[in-house]
Amino acid sequence: MTKPSLPDLLHAAVSAVGGTERPGQVAMAEAVAEAIDDNSHRLIQAGTGTGKSLGYLVPALAHGERVVVATATLALQRQLVERDLPRTVDALHPQLRRRPQFAMLKGRSNYLCLHRLHEGAPQDEEDGLFDQFEAAAPTSKLGQDLLRLRDWADETETGDRDDLTPGVSDKAWSQISVSSRECLGATKCAYGAECFAEAARERAKLADVVVTNHALLAIDAIEGAPVLPQHEVLIVDEAHELVSRVTGVATGELTPGQVNRAVKRSAKLVDEKIADALQTASESFERVMELALPGRLEQIPEDLGYALMSLRDAARNVISAIGATRDKSVQDEDAVRKQALAAVENIHTVAERITNGSEYDVVWYERHDRFGATLRVAPLSVSGLLREKLFEDRSVVLTSATLKIGGDFNGVAASLGLSPEGVEGDDVPLWKGLDVGSPFDYPKQGILYVAKHLATPGREGTRGDMMDELAELIEAAGGRTLGLFSSMRGAKAAAEELRGRLDNPILLQGEETLGELIKNFAADPKTCLFGTLSLWQGVDVPGPSCQLVVMDRIPFPRPDDPLMSARQKSVEEHGGNGFMAVAATHAALLMAQGAGRLVRASGDRGVVAVLDPRLATARYGSFLRATLPDFWYTTDRNQVRRSLAAIDATAKADGK
Repeated sequence: MTKPSLPDLLHAAVSAVGGTERPGQVAMAEAVAEAIDDNSHRLIQAGTGTGKSLGYLVPALAHGERVVVATATLALQRQLVERDLPRTVDALHPQLRRRPQFAMLKGRSNYLCLHRLHEGAPQDEEDGLFDQFEAAAPTSKLGQDLLRLRDWADETETGDRDDLTPGVSDKAWSQISVSSRECLGATKCAYGAECFAEAARERAKLADVVVTNHALLAIDAIEGAPVLPQHEVLIVDEAHELVSRVTGVATGELTPGQVNRAVKRSAKLVDEKIADALQTASESFERVMELALPGRLEQIPEDLGYALMSLRDAARNVISAIGATRDKSVQDEDAVRKQALAAVENIHTVAERITNGSEYDVVWYERHDRFGATLRVAPLSVSGLLREKLFEDRSVVLTSATLKIGGDFNGVAASLGLSPEGVEGDDVPLWKGLDVGSPFDYPKQGILYVAKHLATPGREGTRGDMMDELAELIEAAGGRTLGLFSSMRGAKAAAEELRGRLDNPILLQGEETLGELIKNFAADPKTCLFGTLSLWQGVDVPGPSCQLVVMDRIPFPRPDDPLMSARQKSVEEHGGNGFMAVAATHAALLMAQGAGRLVRASGDRGVVAVLDPRLATARYGSFLRATLPDFWYTTDRNQVRRSLAAIDATAKADGK
């Protein structure tokens, strides 16, 4: 039997989802198929509307070997598993003569733990476990969430937190879930045969396509214990997010509260002398943390160094002692021991890592008004880790609407541990870049407006001229505005100010769940939605409800961000331009993602307004603009108001 051709398969899949084949999608599918056949690597930029999911799913399914697809957002995971994969598998089945299987796999703490649900959660003050359902007042929000979780546990087939709607708070979920370190293991657990996390793993082992998230991919790479099944092809979607997700997984933290909980959990499981040593170390750590000021620690202060060494040594002794003692008086002893061990092991790992003082780590204090001080440690760079762990023994395709920064792929490639395109050498994974463009006509569909007349934004203080400009733009647009702010404080200030000045309803992130906010924003064209980071990337509202996207300022990292400033300094010490490599690249990625919220369909029209004159006047402005969609560019404030009014009038004439 002749092998079905890729164009025929793609045509069948696109027809099944009611789409239209696009040249960029065809080019992408061919590049993915070539990478899989050659066992090579690709970076593929595919603009909004390309249909990139099918562009990689069709060649992956046609290949026949197991493929892992890792995404950053829950929305895309759901879209793949609930919509794209079922339809594509059905469409390709007649030509492939087989029905590829697919499955979703996440980290263990994303699944309901039946042991926790039925046997209880760890109690810090008492022996053993306690019934969290009895302890929480049934009228409290936590109590109501827990009762709903108990009912849901009887009907859910997956136990996956993301299948629970509406969701519950992190606090409620933590009462009925465990980390991989806390898990007893299927063979030791009374509920092992029914375990949701184990069932998900078993499904993944049998699947041709496993859909996961960047965090689990990072855990799989970093921790050495394979979580994902063996696979020949890895496709990383939303790949612009990968470095920050891997950094998050590789970051350790210590707080006095966390150490205290570990002390209480382990105290009854070891003899008094060993428990007292951990208690004493905990108290000295807490005293140091009370005086901690936010910022990077280029040298570990002497008092912190002593406190961490005491913690490390005391934790090591507790770990040895827990493993050697048994106490039948403790209710559900195995679970209590495992949870105490997980808490103490984490303290030992982080204290030892900071004490050892690697030049490749950055250590800093953070302070939170409510939670006090936190000590954090993160890798200066994850590029070496990614080069070593990601690109060996498999073909890797990385794709996103935003991979070319300042006009080429090399910036993103460097952050992934790759050399410039075409450079060969020992241990250097070879890769090719491809920009398949976008089906949208950006110069005709959108305007990039830079408010060049405004004052340059300072670090503090209100920007009266910016507020006036924002109000006038929203009035000209008739609402229809997504406001993207570089800080929550800025978003709140703008919402408060403009709610008093405009008739348009203004929704603010944090006042409702993100899903509700986006739904309400899409439903009423007069409405505006203001918010921060997750809105820059997570909003998909085609049509007339979003015809003006405003960025209050260029979203450079804060100058006092310890990790970003350390990375910038490191680039400079190696002869590079730290500002361009770190701060400008960070801002360019976010701005490209933010500007991508405007044109989501071929009929969309509108304006991206940047209320920061530096995009027009600073030397790095052209680098940032080269990363944005190719909109028609202007700094003429009157022109942009006329354009917005005309777009608004057309939408109203169409009854929208």
